[in-house]
Amino acid sequence: MSTLTSLTRALADERRELTGADRRAISELARDQAAHLQNLLRDATAGTGALALATQPEPTVPLAGILREAAALVPAHRRTARATMRAGSCPVPAGRTRQVLVNLVQNALRHGPAEGQIGLYAALRGDGLSILVTDEGRVDDALLTAVRRPAPGGGMSGLGLWIVRQLVAVDAGAVRVHRVRPRGVALEVLLPSCRPVV
Repeated sequence: MSTLTSLTRALADERRELTGADRRAISELARDQAAHLQNLLRDATAGTGALALATQPEPTVPLAGILREAAALVPAHRRTARATMRAGSCPVPAGRTRQVLVNLVQNALRHGPAEGQIGLYAALRGDGLSILVTDEGRVDDALLTAVRRPAPGGGMSGLGLWIVRQLVAVDAGAVRVHRVRPRGVALEVLLPSCRPVV
């Protein structure tokens, strides 16, 4: 729900100049998030678990499109988004990857400096795919706890990162935290067995 709220706020913020492409990307994310919430509600009322949805087969799409959509959440003067051609063409589970990147970008916007730079980067590492979301914040105990927590904590604190870890685990992936020099933090999602579309 907080994701959908953030997306609609971004669209309604008159102080923020959005390009047509940004507006379309945010609108598509909001539409997809609303559909995701409908599915969660339907499954909850049918008695299935919320994360059971994550294990269902879903279509794959090239990473580049999802990376662009998630980057559109960041004001243009604060963002950098780059993917190698091979990484951008990697097929990824559409819904899970979109949710992972939206959660990580929202965390960067919420916890990084107000006017800090946010980066989204993707490259191949060995046979797998590495996706980094960076901001100019810092690695602290709260972040490390959220990334390592085996179960959701009380309240909303760290819930987004816990969900990211669960979604990434479905694809046998991992989430890592790195310090960025001279300052900053990078959350890295590692997904195995990427076969770029040629």
